[in-house]
Amino acid sequence: MARFTFDHIHLRSPDIEATAAFYERIFGVTLTRSPQRIDFKLGGQPVFVSPINDPATGEAPSSPYRGLEHIGLAVTGIDAIVAEMKAQGVEFTMEPNTIRPGVRIAFLRGPENIAIELLERSAA
Repeated sequence: MARFTFDHIHLRSPDIEATAAFYERIFGVTLTRSPQRIDFKLGGQPVFVSPINDPATGEAPSSPYRGLEHIGLAVTGIDAIVAEMKAQGVEFTMEPNTIRPGVRIAFLRGPENIAIELLERSAA
């Protein structure tokens, strides 16, 4: 059986500065900015805040609601894991692919349409 570990939380926001500032102000996180996003750790877990780039992105739901942007799970052997999951009927919305050297990802559709990312980082 494959082993999974928690990797990150990814938030989408129309105003990443305001979103990150809230976490900085309320939780005392330290922000790290890059051209594409703002990162921080919350409770020891990495959180990425990225802008909404697609004008077709839906509005955030009103509470109470179901779902979230995506959950990231670190894995080893992503291709074998994806094959095993497909054999179990799991639907993938993105096949495994290398997004940058040393990082491969795939996305599957979870319950309530939640996006779950499988992410494999090779040793550098």
